[in-house]
Amino acid sequence: MPQSSSQQSQVPAFIGCMQDINVDQELIVLVDWLFSHAVTPGCSHRDHCLSSPCRNGGQCVNLWQSYQCHCPRPYDGQDCEEEHATARFGHEDSTSYAAFTVSHDLGQNFSISFFLRTQHSGLLMVLANNSSQYLHMWLMDGRVTLQVNTSQVLRAEKAINDGKVHFVSVEVMDDRMMLVIEAEKQGEVEIRPIYVQEGDKVYVGGLNETRTTAVLGGYFKGCIQDLRINDVQLQFFGLDTAVRSFPLDVMEDINTGCPGDNVCSSNPCLNGGTCYSTWDAFSCTCPSSTSGRHCEEVQWCELSPCPPAAECSMLYKGYECESTPFTLDDILDFLLPDVTAVLRAEKDPAFIMLSVQDGYFVMELKSPTSADTEERGEQPVSTVSLRSNKRVSDGEWHRIFVFMAAPWALTSQWTLVLDGEKEKSITSTGHGGNLDFLREGVDIFLGGLSSDAGRPLVGCLGTVELGGIALPYFSSADVSLPRLQKEQFLLTSRQPLLGCSGANVCEPNPCMNGGECHDYFNTYNCSCAEGWAGRRCESFLDSCESSPCVHGNCSAQGPTHECICESGYTGVDCEKKVDVCENHLCAHGATCLHGPDTYACLCPENYTGPFCKRPKLPVSVCGDDTRNYTCFNGGNCTERELSCDCPPGFTGHR
Repeated sequence: MPQSSSQQSQVPAFIGCMQDINVDQELIVLVDWLFSHAVTPGCSHRDHCLSSPCRNGGQCVNLWQSYQCHCPRPYDGQDCEEEHATARFGHEDSTSYAAFTVSHDLGQNFSISFFLRTQHSGLLMVLANNSSQYLHMWLMDGRVTLQVNTSQVLRAEKAINDGKVHFVSVEVMDDRMMLVIEAEKQGEVEIRPIYVQEGDKVYVGGLNETRTTAVLGGYFKGCIQDLRINDVQLQFFGLDTAVRSFPLDVMEDINTGCPGDNVCSSNPCLNGGTCYSTWDAFSCTCPSSTSGRHCEEVQWCELSPCPPAAECSMLYKGYECESTPFTLDDILDFLLPDVTAVLRAEKDPAFIMLSVQDGYFVMELKSPTSADTEERGEQPVSTVSLRSNKRVSDGEWHRIFVFMAAPWALTSQWTLVLDGEKEKSITSTGHGGNLDFLREGVDIFLGGLSSDAGRPLVGCLGTVELGGIALPYFSSADVSLPRLQKEQFLLTSRQPLLGCSGANVCEPNPCMNGGECHDYFNTYNCSCAEGWAGRRCESFLDSCESSPCVHGNCSAQGPTHECICESGYTGVDCEKKVDVCENHLCAHGATCLHGPDTYACLCPENYTGPFCKRPKLPVSVCGDDTRNYTCFNGGNCTERELSCDCPPGFTGHR
């Protein structure tokens, strides 16, 4: 059936070249009407893609008289010159989110894809219907995480919160869900099928409920571009009616573009560091002796803030000048505004005291056993006492550590460790309370009971720490840099005498007879020369007094002795028994037989002599059963006379 004129007009005209056209086997010559019907002779053609008209990586397709660009995401337009607008969430820490309504059924097979840029974590997307939120997508520790309903979870292998642009794609096919980032598969999980229907909601960046959003990492902070569900693009602004999109219901504080926050406006770089802004982040150029992301780590001790007589020690937020050992010739008074442990302090009826008694270190603690003791007007207290297992008044340095075995408890056993010997630690049998009774202003007395009572300690102390905080032996005027850490102890008495010095007990030398003096702080000990004893090496030793000769008689030879050994014994102290066979001369395997002072040789069958060195000669026997005669050493026996004819060198009847 022939086509109507209207149908013919809808058919596009042919564009191209023809040659050798035959109709009913007759060649048609077009020369007569070529120019009147926009037909020209020849077949000239120009490839419009040679000029590379497609921008931003677009792929050009030649259409003879024109071209077409296939644009990569997120670009569009005739020449891929247009870029889909980027949505900025959480700019300058604002709360941003958007909501769309699904306009048609998508079924149980669909895809979600978008470009993402962020330095943070937070909620990305939620799909919800009237009864539930059936798909969640969020960033946890920088990794994209998906959850279907309340069970199946899929998490990316790599984090993408690095401030760079990443392409994220989610494919849902029946009972499977797959996550792909930058064309790299991140994982796949089996799910219970979900259906995206008309009227469902798509939330991007957060929900209208702050508490629910917080459960999923909080509101998103970053940029999202070219967000699509299947082929539907979710447009945040500048809605283009030519672009298919879901209706936008809500949009809160979402900006166009992807500007970064001015993080440096909050002065994040400390201690004179210079801040440089990066996208949604910053970096600090730190002065010398500082480090850390915020230049917060100051190497205070490299700046030499302490006096020459002190040693600088780093603290969590500052430094402390710890003294070299100092001599106690007076009692030091400290004010305790707020601590949990003290050396000597009291608040009636509780107290703690660390002391040296009879040469041993002793801790005595009386503390409340109930936190509400004062409120009830009662005073139940517990008493704990610990004593070191060895003396500390020996002139040597000792390190002492006293602590609650269970510091988190109201009452606990207490432990004392001396010189780091944990295996020899002393633990109280009873339980004592903690030191919370010292939380208000309390005086600490170091070196005595008080400034006007008791006998002060005579000796030296190194650094004393209470609750990990050193008692400061220097005031603020003594150091060259301010102390930024919160003060917990204040020195209220005069500064101690630095250095550990006692009486010069070894001058003149109290040790006699060549003894060497050793100074043990206000006392001494003598290393005596051989033969001398006593505290000052004043006593001569009788070298035979201890009966050193085990099997012999002792003869004193000044500081030494000499032993005259009994028969059969040898050694310096006659302690060794003599073995007469030790160097015997028995030959040819003869056995050595021990005697009192000498030995004898038991010769084998073919040898004889004192040392079994001479071989035995043949033996000759003559006679009968009633009469016989034996000749030794090669002698010949005669039957007639029963006598021996001896060889040369031998004599005798046999």
